[in-house]
This record gives sequence, C-alpha cells and structure tokens, in this order.
Amino acid sequence: MRVVLSNSAGVPLYEQIKEQVGMAILTGELSEGEVLPSVRALARDLRISVITTTRAYAELANAGYIATVPGKGAYVLPLDTALVREQLLRQVEDGLQAALDAARRAGLGRDELIHLLDGLLAAEEEVPSER
Repeated sequence: MRVVLSNSAGVPLYEQIKEQVGMAILTGELSEGEVLPSVRALARDLRISVITTTRAYAELANAGYIATVPGKGAYVLPLDTALVREQLLRQVEDGLQAALDAARRAGLGRDELIHLLDGLLAAEEEVPSER
C-alpha cells in the first residue's frame, strides 16, 4: 500500500490517509486480516506527526474498515457489503456532483447531460472491462 500526501490539496493529512487506505481496502489492494503499518512506522515513512496517523487510523476504525489491537497493531476487517455499497454510492454522487457543477459552468442543460451520459455508457459497453 502506498500513501501519497499533498500539503496543497486543501484536505487534512489524516483525511488523505483515511481516504487512501479506505480505497485500498474497498478495491481489494488490502485484504481482510492484513496488518497495516504501525502508527509510528506510517508517521515516520510519511514524515508526519504520530497524532495525524493515530487520527486517521481511529477514523478508519470508526468507519468499520480496520480494528486496532493495543500492542498488536491494526488489521483490515472483513468488508461489510452494505458498507462497500454505501462508499461506492458516495463516490458516484461526488462524481456526478462534480460533473453537474462543470456542466452548469459550461451552460449545458439536462438533455445534453443525459445525452453525454448515454454516450459514455454506450462507449463503455463497447470496450472490454479491465476489472
């Protein structure tokens, strides 16, 4: 697992860690039972505060992605399919909102947006999936 942080992203570092680790779990890059780097090791590798990595891990635990065992570390929990679906729906909503914002700036109407979406869906059906 690789975590890349940006000080200019406008997103707190702990949130960047949480999002990237969470996505690695959702995509299967990190599997159930896998041990995560210790809070101290991750902080050292990323050259950030232990407090920041502790907060990221605490939020991942609260969201149900990981479990932390004092003295033993943090482990990836089995994925709850409802949790996975909710996270993916949130990503779709975020993407659609970004597209809607851009469409408004471009002066596109509902019919044009639907036509664009239909075109994208048709193009995706023609290309073999890489998943």
